[in-house]
Amino acid sequence: MGSQVSKQVERRKTIHTEKKALVELRQSAGEDFPGSDYRPPDRKNWMANLGSERTRVNQIVWPGTHDSATDDIGIPFITRPFAQCQSLSIYDQLVLGTRLFDIRIQENRLVCHGILSTYSVDVVFADVKKFLAETQSEIIILEIRTEFGHNDPPDFDKYVVEQLGDHLIHNDDRVFQKTIKELLPRRVICIWKSRKSPAPKRGDPLWSGGYLKDNWINTDLPWKKFESNLQFLAAQAPVSSRKYFYRVENTVTPTPDNPVVCVKPVTRRIRGFARLFINQSFAKGVADKLQVLSTDFIDADFVDACVGLTSARIEGKA
Repeated sequence: MGSQVSKQVERRKTIHTEKKALVELRQSAGEDFPGSDYRPPDRKNWMANLGSERTRVNQIVWPGTHDSATDDIGIPFITRPFAQCQSLSIYDQLVLGTRLFDIRIQENRLVCHGILSTYSVDVVFADVKKFLAETQSEIIILEIRTEFGHNDPPDFDKYVVEQLGDHLIHNDDRVFQKTIKELLPRRVICIWKSRKSPAPKRGDPLWSGGYLKDNWINTDLPWKKFESNLQFLAAQAPVSSRKYFYRVENTVTPTPDNPVVCVKPVTRRIRGFARLFINQSFAKGVADKLQVLSTDFIDADFVDACVGLTSARIEGKA
């Protein structure tokens, strides 16, 4: 018992030291980057405001969410704090400016996070279609994957096509070089990451899992995650030549060897350092590789940071 207590005391010291290191880096380096002062006049239509005819897919810094459809998961105050990573619905996230979603499902088509489930994926599709009906030039990346330990829903690829049909941008490497206007009226890139079902092929309505990559490390240590994110980003090709989306997740997650296992207090350790990460990607010379930035509990400032850098790229300032 004594050794376990000592271990946890050391862990708390490490967490404090790592967060302090990020605070000190922010104080010394600042949070400025090309486009950092930009604020979209209408987050619901920020792509349209930037100009669909001049915004290429590979110029966009996509504001994304981690475990996107967990706003209503579990039992409030009992199991929800252990699995909830977003407090907004998919529709409200879209209106806020989120453009990439991480949707995890189980065999019965319920959205889930680990062993906890929530509403049907149909709720996600309904929110997406409502948003598409209210806008004209916003492109969405919808990643749907079968959660670890679960089986694929039967014929799920066909079901997605039935639900989203004409909205789907078909699997084509040329998409990355195209402008938003060239893709319209199709506006959803749906990446289907199955467990055992056959992966989509080029030309199909859906995209295979290899088109959205990341390097996830399971840690609750903020400096460790921040530094590893920069290192993994540095290993990628620039967005101008890449034929896949690469995601950086500005999150840390609860680990079983630590008594703090609720998502919100853990992810808060890194959540406020997204602008610092963009700043440091310029300082390290890897900003041309940044493409998808995801977070827990997304807010307007996070969206503005991504949109601001996108705007700077379009204007030739980044």
